[in-house]
Amino acid sequence: MRILSLTAGAAGMYCGTCLRDNSLARELIRQGHDVLLVPIYTPTLTEEENVSAEKVFFGGISVYLQQHYSIFRKLPAFFDRLWDSNWALKLATSGSISVNPKLLGEMTVSMLRGEQGFQAREISKLTSWLVNEPRPDVIDLPYTLLIALAEPLKNALQRPVICTMQGEDLFLEGLQEPWHSECLRLIRANLRHVDRFIAVSEYYASFMSEYLGLERSRIEVSPLGISMEGHDASKRSATRDGALQVGFFARVAPEKGLHVLAEAVSLMKQPAVLRAAGYLPPEHKGYLQKLRGVQYEGSPDRAGKIAFLQSIDVFSMPSPYADPKGLSLLEAMANGVPVVQPSRGAFPEIVRATGGGVLFAPDTPQRLAEVLDELAADRDRLRALSSCAAQGVRDRYGLAAMASRTAEIYQDVARGAAVAQS
Repeated sequence: MRILSLTAGAAGMYCGTCLRDNSLARELIRQGHDVLLVPIYTPTLTEEENVSAEKVFFGGISVYLQQHYSIFRKLPAFFDRLWDSNWALKLATSGSISVNPKLLGEMTVSMLRGEQGFQAREISKLTSWLVNEPRPDVIDLPYTLLIALAEPLKNALQRPVICTMQGEDLFLEGLQEPWHSECLRLIRANLRHVDRFIAVSEYYASFMSEYLGLERSRIEVSPLGISMEGHDASKRSATRDGALQVGFFARVAPEKGLHVLAEAVSLMKQPAVLRAAGYLPPEHKGYLQKLRGVQYEGSPDRAGKIAFLQSIDVFSMPSPYADPKGLSLLEAMANGVPVVQPSRGAFPEIVRATGGGVLFAPDTPQRLAEVLDELAADRDRLRALSSCAAQGVRDRYGLAAMASRTAEIYQDVARGAAVAQS
């Protein structure tokens, strides 16, 4: 089938949503589907082959200028082509750009107002381009923050719209008033224009149903999947002794919980080393500097990440919020690394489905320390969990399974739309 999928770039930062969208499109193409993956805001940064289109819509520079200066909503198209060129976008995002939701309330509201917002001409540019491309069978939006595109895309292409849900509540809950309430109101007002929703975990399907006042029956679940390419549990030492190598791999930010892990390791009775890696936003350098006992190893590429994961004994990302995805967990387990996670969000379903980890009560560093001590003292149990992790993630969270399940949902929606139109 022919699929139009939008994905939101995050400038020069690795973003779990971008990685998931690109991996899904890549696997759908491998399975024989025709996928057009269109970047929004900025070009996407991926670890694997990037299959997104070169053309970027709602270029970050244009969106910003149109939001703050009315003249840029009326300039000739030549200027838009200048701002939206890949070289201009890459130059503008070569440093760091703030994605702090507290600073982006007005722009988020404007985007959610769609054709009544300041970026209306960007919608027109997108639909004008798409009507000259091969008509898709379905359209997939990457998250509800872009749900205002559902109605104009459906009207322009006469095709059903699907919207993926993959963690946008964290951004929304960071918005100050009145932006927070207005964004939720606008999202809820646009729910009727979406034919089906896809959540990346059972937890998130239930959560978003209640959060948005959306019927649970309108949400399908397609669990997250990862490519196993390069991940190899056999490269880890099965008999490693000495201090427990505790690993953390995620964006280094308070919402990922490195401070919780640092406190837990400091409370351990068994010898342990805390090693962390992942993207460090400039605004969180002070956060990292305040953490004691953390050995930070930078933000490696895919090969470096895999090498890092293969060098640790146990993984923990004790997020103080309910994470709906758990991408880092899957990657750790793919390399035979057991995980120790708070019992919240998608973590319980991942751990129970794979048998590759241990759960503990959220927000209890002392209990996390106790679990890590137990594993440090019982290496046989650690090895057993390692085997379950490696096999479980391959059985339940492979990329092919995610793509097949998502294609099944797409096909069902496309059939329903065809019947309704006949």
